Amino acid sequence: MAQLFPKGYNTVMRVLLIALPLSGAGGGITLSAFYRSDYTTGVREVVEQPIPFSHKHHNAQLGIDCRYCHSSVESSAVAGIPPTKTCMNCHQAMWTGSDSLQPVRTSWETNTPIVWNKVHNVPHYTYFNHSIHLAKGVGCYSCHGPIDDMNLVFQSKTLLMEWCLDCHRNPEKNLRPRSEVFNMQYTSRQPSVDVDGEAFAAMGQSELGRKLKEKYLVRDHNTLTNCSMCHR
Repeated sequence: MAQLFPKGYNTVMRVLLIALPLSGAGGGITLSAFYRSDYTTGVREVVEQPIPFSHKHHNAQLGIDCRYCHSSVESSAVAGIPPTKTCMNCHQAMWTGSDSLQPVRTSWETNTPIVWNKVHNVPHYTYFNHSIHLAKGVGCYSCHGPIDDMNLVFQSKTLLMEWCLDCHRNPEKNLRPRSEVFNMQYTSRQPSVDVDGEAFAAMGQSELGRKLKEKYLVRDHNTLTNCSMCHR
C-alpha cells in the first residue's frame, strides 16, 4: 500500500504530542495566576468614596479606636458604618469649612445617610461574622492588613476561599490576646503577654497561638473547615 503521508509528518505529530499537553498545562497555570491576580481579587484597588476618609489620620495619628466608628463589630456579624452623627461629634467644631467634608454637612442637614462604597466584598453565598473572630482573638490586622497606614482604604487580602481555609486549618498563627485585637502595632514578642489578666512569659506566635486556641475554645480544624461553617 502506498504511503499516505510524507515522512515529515512523523516529526510534526511528535511535536504536537509534546506541545498539546504543555500548552494545556501552561493554560492552566495562566488561568490560575489570573484567578489569584490583583485584577481579579481586587487587592490594592482603591474604591472611590463620597468622602476621602483617611484611617491613617484618624486611627494612627489621632488615636481614635476602631470601635468608635465600627461600634457593632464586637457584637454583630457586621462591623457597621458610622452614622453621620459620629462624624459630626468632631466636625461640628473641626474643619467646618472643608470642601471635602461638604457631603458630611449635607448629610447632617438633610438627615440623609452617606452612601459609602463597599471595599471588602465577601461573596454573597459566604457567611462571615466579625464578632466571633474578635472573640476568638483574631485581630483586625489579620484580614484588613495595615489599615492604620492607609490614607484611602483598599483590600489587602485576596478573600479567596483558599485564603480563609489557610487560617481555619491553622488558626494559631493569627490568634492574639483579646485585649490586643484592635492594636495594629501588636507583636507577641515582648517581655510578657497579658491574656485576660493572666501574664504569659514571652514566646513565639506558634506557642502563644496554641495556648490561646485552648483558652478561647477555638474549634478543631476539621470543624473549622467544614463547608457549613461558612456556607449556610
